[in-house]
Amino acid sequence: MAIDADDFSAELARLLPPFLAGQRWFAAVERPRVRIRRVDTLVDGWPSLLWVLAEVRGDGGRGEPSWYQIPLGAASERPDELPDVAHVGHMATPRGEAHLFDALADEELALEFSSIVAPELDVTTVRAQPGEQSNTSLVLDERYILKVFRRVQPGPNLDVEVTEALGRVGYGAVPVPVAVWRRSGTDFAVTRRFERSRGDGVELATASLREMFNRRRPPRDCKLDFAREAYQLGSDVARLHVALAEAFGPEPADGGSWADDMSAQLHRIASGHLDTYRIEEVYQRLRTADDLGSAIRIHGDLHLGQVLRVARSWMVLDFEGEPDRPLDERRRPSSPLRDVAGMTRSFHYAAGLALRETGTPDKELRLLADAWSERAINTFLSGYAEVDEVHRLLPQARASRDALLSVFEMDKAVYEVAYELAHRPDLVDLPIRAVERLLDYDDELPEQPPEDEDPFA
Repeated sequence: MAIDADDFSAELARLLPPFLAGQRWFAAVERPRVRIRRVDTLVDGWPSLLWVLAEVRGDGGRGEPSWYQIPLGAASERPDELPDVAHVGHMATPRGEAHLFDALADEELALEFSSIVAPELDVTTVRAQPGEQSNTSLVLDERYILKVFRRVQPGPNLDVEVTEALGRVGYGAVPVPVAVWRRSGTDFAVTRRFERSRGDGVELATASLREMFNRRRPPRDCKLDFAREAYQLGSDVARLHVALAEAFGPEPADGGSWADDMSAQLHRIASGHLDTYRIEEVYQRLRTADDLGSAIRIHGDLHLGQVLRVARSWMVLDFEGEPDRPLDERRRPSSPLRDVAGMTRSFHYAAGLALRETGTPDKELRLLADAWSERAINTFLSGYAEVDEVHRLLPQARASRDALLSVFEMDKAVYEVAYELAHRPDLVDLPIRAVERLLDYDDELPEQPPEDEDPFA
């Protein structure tokens, strides 16, 4: 069904805003204005498979642009079992009324799209990977996973760029690309081998917490105690940082630039939710601190949902950085401790969410949740410190490391406040309480390490 792009674009631009607002991968903006930048017919017929590149600007069209890739299906009737969130709308076509929908939510068209993106794989089955994601992932023949980037930027995708570089230095604990779908120099999708695992970090941590709450026993007395997993995760993250330093090279730390990025993120949040003055005071310490270690390319959005437990180690996924930060900021080198802070915050988050699942937790359950997160964090940090090579990338003094980690935890919690306000406002109390707790932990960054201190004690 060849649809003239000029006739199609105006009507599609009218239909897309409500559809986009319901997508997990859409960065919500006020008063969005959609402009269709490109429409390609990938499969003509009925149903049709179209490829749409949409530009979205907030503030009625005056905001900064974002671009979204939308594989679109068009059929005479709504496909069976199509979820409401995948529905785009109806419009008139030369063949009559067409139902428009997200093609990746339909098995037939998802398979057609996969064969176009990775034709050399010759796949015959496809299923969508469940869970909330900032992109869309399709499992192909239970052997490969196709990650379709939804929000795109001109040029290479960060996840592809980083994993290709890690593959070149022989680092095997990330899923290296098998095929990349590039158009006009921009990465739109990547295919990798589908890794069998025991589950991601969130699943394993939640199982551990639930057992602990059900038994009302300390975490160390539970069969699913997470301490050993956390220790292994810490050492695997440290080895990842060593490999990233090898792949991209370390740089001198720039505390002033880090403080600028943190302040910019702080002021993206609606006023009234945080004590911005006190938080700014924490960030400003970076400008005068001398002992900050090195800057390297990092993961940028490391948390329990980004790691898979495979046979003997953890595999790290999704190197695109935090989706609500600007692309140039996500690409800039930073301290490895920023990733460490992302994971320590994630342990707190897992405990908080599991505690909320219990309904109305009593004091005993709250104490158990605190004990679980403290135990997981301590063993994670011990595993991280086990890797000797990572120490050359960190501040020399332990006091400097602890204080810098606290600053990055503050930045992460602030980001979480903005994220939850935009996507899950009912959970915003979790990071707000974390910000308040971190403000009470008021360590200063030493200007220089004490002369006689053992930096790795």
